[in-house]
Amino acid sequence: MSYDIKDKVVFITGANRGIGKNITEAFLNHGAAKVYAAVRNLDSAKPLVEKYGDKVVPIYVDMTNEESIVNAAKTATDTEVLVSNAGVLSNTNPFADDVFDSLQNEININVYGFIRIAKQFAPILKANGGGALIQLNSVASLKSFYDFSTYSASKAAAYSITQAMKEFFDQQGTAVVSVHPGPIDTDMAHNAGFGEIAEPVDLVSESIIDALNNGNFHAFPDSFAKMFEKDYQGFAQNIVEANLFEE
Repeated sequence: MSYDIKDKVVFITGANRGIGKNITEAFLNHGAAKVYAAVRNLDSAKPLVEKYGDKVVPIYVDMTNEESIVNAAKTATDTEVLVSNAGVLSNTNPFADDVFDSLQNEININVYGFIRIAKQFAPILKANGGGALIQLNSVASLKSFYDFSTYSASKAAAYSITQAMKEFFDQQGTAVVSVHPGPIDTDMAHNAGFGEIAEPVDLVSESIIDALNNGNFHAFPDSFAKMFEKDYQGFAQNIVEANLFEE
């Protein structure tokens, strides 16, 4: 189902930097009425407030702390669009000494955090007309990489959960977009060693808006991601997005 973000109230996790900050700015530039900038450090959202005034409302959220998410949901009851963007990446292979700690941390934030916030905001989106849910996954949700194997595993799990949630959200009229970027010009990509091939961050924001406008479930923003899209599109349409139990 298509969805227009103009005049909508948006809640974005990890809104203070990287992809989250760019989504915040892009949505406001495309006419969103207000953005709840969900961050762990409220001061980190000050540059956005200085630029956009009362259209940006900083709100405390720690994706590992369910109480903070519950409290945020009690405050942001006018939310119409939820963007689950906050995440972590560890450079960890399956045989690293810290493999279990890394995987546990990434699962806690990238998967459990996503579930925590979607669970709290699902009834809010429904009450406000259905709205939209955007989940930032990754090309690593489709192909694992040895040096980022725990991150890949967490994103594969998050993507699987996104697919399952879509069945639920379809029933309440909520548009869902699963976003699968490749290396994007953010601190995360540079820290992972992808700085030389990273592409502009606004590709992600624009791909989300395009996906919402066109009613697409998947978004593959950059050239690296589009290599995946080319070969994955048929499977996505015929299996992932299909109702396999229709008679």
